[in-house]
Amino acid sequence: MKKQIAGHLLVECLIEQGVTHAFGVPGESYLAVLDGFHAYREQIQFVINRQEGGAAYMADAQGRLSGRPGICFVTRGPGATNASVGIHTAFQDSTPMILFVGDVGSDFRDREAFQEVDYFNFFGPSTRGMAKRVERIDDPERVPEYVARAFATAMNGRPGPVVLVLPEDMLVREVTARPVPRVEAVQAWCDPGGLRQLRAMLLAAKKPFVIAGGSGWTPQSAQALQRFAENWKLPVGNAFRFQDTFDNHHPLYAGDVGIGINPKLAQRVRDSDLILAIGTRLGEMTTSGYTLLQAPKPTQKLVHIHSSAEELNRVYHADLAMMATMNAAARSLEVLDAPKDVPWQAWTAEANADYMANMQPQKLSGEIDMSAIIGVVSKLLPDDAVLTNGAGNFSGWLHRFHKHRGLSYGHKVQLAPTSGSMGYGVPAGIAASILTGRTVFTIAGDGDFLMNGQELATAVQHGAKTIIVLLNNSVYGTIRMHQERDYPNHSSGSYLKNPNFAQLAQAYGYAGVRITRTDEFEAAFKAAIDRKEGTLIEVMIDEDVITTRATLTTIREAAVARLAKSK
Repeated sequence: MKKQIAGHLLVECLIEQGVTHAFGVPGESYLAVLDGFHAYREQIQFVINRQEGGAAYMADAQGRLSGRPGICFVTRGPGATNASVGIHTAFQDSTPMILFVGDVGSDFRDREAFQEVDYFNFFGPSTRGMAKRVERIDDPERVPEYVARAFATAMNGRPGPVVLVLPEDMLVREVTARPVPRVEAVQAWCDPGGLRQLRAMLLAAKKPFVIAGGSGWTPQSAQALQRFAENWKLPVGNAFRFQDTFDNHHPLYAGDVGIGINPKLAQRVRDSDLILAIGTRLGEMTTSGYTLLQAPKPTQKLVHIHSSAEELNRVYHADLAMMATMNAAARSLEVLDAPKDVPWQAWTAEANADYMANMQPQKLSGEIDMSAIIGVVSKLLPDDAVLTNGAGNFSGWLHRFHKHRGLSYGHKVQLAPTSGSMGYGVPAGIAASILTGRTVFTIAGDGDFLMNGQELATAVQHGAKTIIVLLNNSVYGTIRMHQERDYPNHSSGSYLKNPNFAQLAQAYGYAGVRITRTDEFEAAFKAAIDRKEGTLIEVMIDEDVITTRATLTTIREAAVARLAKSK
C-alpha cells in the first residue's frame, strides 16, 4: 500500500468530508499539513488570514452557512489562544466547527517548550468550557478516526466546536491509513407520544407563542415550520440573532425576541399561556435576562424542543421536553392535525400588527437617519444576500428595521454572534463571499471594525467582495450607554481616537467612501453594489444617537432623575 505523510492524509480526510475551504494563519508546527494543501490545491483551498481570531470567525461562518463543521488551522500557543474567541462564539452559538492546532513535538511535550499550552484545560471540554471535545492525535495511523469523530461530534446533538491537537512530529510520519467515508449528522425524531401531548396542549391554549431559532435549521425545515405555523395560525418570533429562521414578511411573524426587543412583544411573551421554544436554548439574550420566562419554572406552559438532551430542563423545567433535530422536529410538527378554527386568531394578528408598528422609527437627532439608511439597504439588497454583524449597539438598526426572507427562501442569510463577540461581522462576511459568491452586507461599529478590520487584506487576496457600512461615533457605544445608565456624566475608557476608515479601506484595496448626511447614502450604496471590488462606507454618526429608541441625553437624564429620587 502506498505510503504518505500524516499531514497529507489529514488533508485527504478533509476532502473526503466535503471540505472545500480551510481558514487559518500558517505556522511552522503544521508545515506538513500546509504541504498537503499545496498537493491537493485543486480540491481544497487554504484561505490565509491575518489573525487567528479572524480565521476562527470565518470558520464559524462556514459552519453556519453549510451546516457542516467550519475548518480552522492555527499554530501552537499564541495561535490557539488568539483563535479561542471564535471557539467561544461557536460554542455559545452552537456552530459546528473544528480547530486544528499544530503543537510542539511529542518529544518536547510537558517541558513548557516554546509556545506550549495545555489545550485540554484551556479549551475544556466541560459545561462551562469552550469546546465539545479536545483530543490530541499521537498515532498518525489514527488520523482518519479522529477526524471522522470530530465531524460527528461537531454536528450531532447540540452542534459545536471540536479541537484536534496535532504534534509536529506526528504529522511527518509515514502512514498507510486511508480516509474514513463522509460522516453525516444523525437525525433524532420527536416521540409520537410527545407530539400527541403537544397537540393537546395547543388545543387547550388561548395565547400560544412560538420562539424559533438556534442552529441546525435548513431551508426544508424552515419551510416545514412555516407550514406548521400556518396550519395552526400561530404567531412566531425568532430567537436572538436567528432572525432568518422564519420569514419576516409573513403575516404570522411577530418579531425578534432578543436585545432591544419591542416592548409590546416582550409583554406578549409574558402574557402567553403556552410557549413553543423550537431549537433555541432560551439563553439570557432571548429571555431578556431570564425575565420573559421565569427560571426554573416559567409561569407559561413551556414546550421545549432541542437537539441535545443536555439542554432540555437545564435552565427551564419544561412541561414537555422533546429531543429532536430541527429537520425532524419541523417535519413532525407540520403534519400535526390542526382544528378548522383556533381561538387565538386575533392574538396572532395583533402580534404581527405590533411588529409592523415597531418598524416605524422614533425621531432622533443628527444629520444621519439610520432607519432610512437600513431602508435603502433592504430595498437594494437581493433576497439571498448574506448580512453579517459583530457586537455593539450599531447592530440594533439592522435587527429592528431589516426584514429577512431567510431560510424558507432557500438560503442562510444572517451571520451574527449570539455570544456578543466584537469583531465578528467583517471576517464572517468575507468568508460568506468566498464560500457562496453571493452579495454580502456587513454593518459594523468603529470599535467593532478595529477588532478584525485587517481581514480586508484577506478579502482582497482571495477575491472576496463585501459591502461594509461602518458607523463612526468615536466611542464604544454600548459601554457609553451603560455608563450613562449606571454612572451618569462619568464617562471613562469608552472614547476612541479613530483613523479615517474610508482611507484605511482604500489602503487595503477596498473602495472607501465617507458620508455625513442621509441623502448621500443611496448613491454610495448603489455604486458599492455595482463595483467589482469591496466597499467600505463610513457613516459619521452623532454619539448621542446611541440606540434605535433613545439617545445618550435621554438615558443620562433618566438616570440622574432616578438617582436623585433614590437619595
